[in-house]
Amino acid sequence: MTNQPSNKKSFLGRIRTYFLTGLVVAAPISITIFLAWKFISVIDEMMKPLIPETYNPETYLPFSLPGLGVLLVAVLLITLGALTANLFGRYLLKIGEKLVNRMPVIRGIYSTLKQIFETVISQDTKSFSDVVLVEYPRKGIWAIAFVSGENTSEIKNKLDGEEIINVFLPTTPNPTSGFLLFLHKKDLIYLDMKPEDGAKYVISAGLVNPADFPKKEDKLP
Repeated sequence: MTNQPSNKKSFLGRIRTYFLTGLVVAAPISITIFLAWKFISVIDEMMKPLIPETYNPETYLPFSLPGLGVLLVAVLLITLGALTANLFGRYLLKIGEKLVNRMPVIRGIYSTLKQIFETVISQDTKSFSDVVLVEYPRKGIWAIAFVSGENTSEIKNKLDGEEIINVFLPTTPNPTSGFLLFLHKKDLIYLDMKPEDGAKYVISAGLVNPADFPKKEDKLP
């Protein structure tokens, strides 16, 4: 009689453990699949109406083809890249850029976006390759941030000419928003953490311990 309550409690404890384990396994997979499906669906809704019915496979099939819009975007980008790689394509691109540069507001947006994409896609860039600690929002409070590059603009000259680093400080749990900070390199603490692990640390709001992450030098070549 005395063992029944403990056995019942042990059984309920195992059920709770199994439930939480299943949740840990299922939740990341389900959320990832859901976000991927939503992304594909949005692209499909935008691109499928642009496909003529004659060339649309769904016209001849009794079911829809998910990802058809994404495939069309990939083909268009590859075609655009191939066209701009030759002399005639570069000539047309220059004409288009000249037209854009005559528009007061549009030219600023275009040039900024172009520079950002060229920097991010460039294989030689070292942007966001280092994770650092900065004192923010005041002394004694530390925040995790990412180095976006060394500052060589007027800002460096105005700040006594010392080595100034551009730092992006993301917000939690949404790392796509944040603050751009200009700091002396000597005020930064560089971490061995890889950038993707730093992003995990920010998104998880500290629930995932950085001690669990492999260091940058441990990463396989």
